[in-house]
Amino acid sequence: MSLQPGLYRHYKGPEYRVLGVARHSETQEQVVVYQALYGEFGLWVRPLEMFTGEVELDGKHVPRFAFVEAETSVLRRP
Repeated sequence: MSLQPGLYRHYKGPEYRVLGVARHSETQEQVVVYQALYGEFGLWVRPLEMFTGEVELDGKHVPRFAFVEAETSVLRRP
């Protein structure tokens, strides 16, 4: 599964910049590398399956992170 780099909104409201998808060195699990666009602008990782999953909000299933707009990733292949 691939994930388009760009801006995403968490279902609780804050926005994040997805930098790319990486692979865990021990488990080979795909993880999303993303940056908070608020506070200390920290870098985070989350399993791809969880990032692209859904959560229940007010009785409805909504994406955990909703795509907002495309952006060229800062992580590129040489």
